[in-house]
Amino acid sequence: MAATISRRSRFLNFEFIFGALLTAVICLAVLLSDILFPGGAEKIDLMARLARPFVSLAHPFGTDPLGRDVLARVVAGGKISLTVGLTSVIGGVVVGVLVGLAAGYYRGIWDMLLMRFADVQLAMPFILLAITFIAIVGGSLTNTIILLIVSQWVQYARLVRGSVLSLREREFILSARAIGVKDWRIIFQHLLPNLIGPVIVLMTLNIATNILLESSLTFLGMGVDPTIPSWGGMLADGRTYLQTAWWVSLFPGVAILLTVLGLNLLGDWLRDSLDPTGRTTR
Repeated sequence: MAATISRRSRFLNFEFIFGALLTAVICLAVLLSDILFPGGAEKIDLMARLARPFVSLAHPFGTDPLGRDVLARVVAGGKISLTVGLTSVIGGVVVGVLVGLAAGYYRGIWDMLLMRFADVQLAMPFILLAITFIAIVGGSLTNTIILLIVSQWVQYARLVRGSVLSLREREFILSARAIGVKDWRIIFQHLLPNLIGPVIVLMTLNIATNILLESSLTFLGMGVDPTIPSWGGMLADGRTYLQTAWWVSLFPGVAILLTVLGLNLLGDWLRDSLDPTGRTTR
């Protein structure tokens, strides 16, 4: 038993170190992109069109059909993907947590209306929601973020509501209500702090999910403006050159893979670390 726990602890440490290191390197490269690539991602060198990777130090990842450096564009595209992932998750958390707190604490008609609306949204496939939304408002960076918020607030609302339903009958909540503590203080000072752990874990996993969704939408032409460098847009641009210039699509795909892997490892580690029973769902 002790040996099993020790092996599990070592795995969790490796999982955390690898995921944190991978995520930190990617975020640091994105933040320092202007310093690392002073020419920017849109600098064109027609004399170096479709240069192969690992041949020249000037273009270690090669160039695209317009002679733009693929490495510079991958790093610049990370700004868009990480911005969409972080911003949409924060928006989804704010909306979902507030809805979940209201539905779980007050119950009654509020709970029924909010949760039935959530059930209707869950029944709608994401791609159908995306097509309908983009057809009405158009595709852009802001609209992509709003779409992801609309599609994911339900997860946080249901998670928070379920936790509030069990917590609202605990002794410390009943005692606070008995001495006349106002509802808003009970919600934000007593209930909310007990929900932070599960919400943080879901946030970490959803950042990775939203990066994938943004890349997929942009690849399909329904996401970020194609004139803005993004990982999904680079994949879409390079699909016609897969046989002659595979690197144009390969490196953005690898960037997506590594970013999602790092965030998922962190999310898994947080999930196990914040489990008060010490159990794992693996």
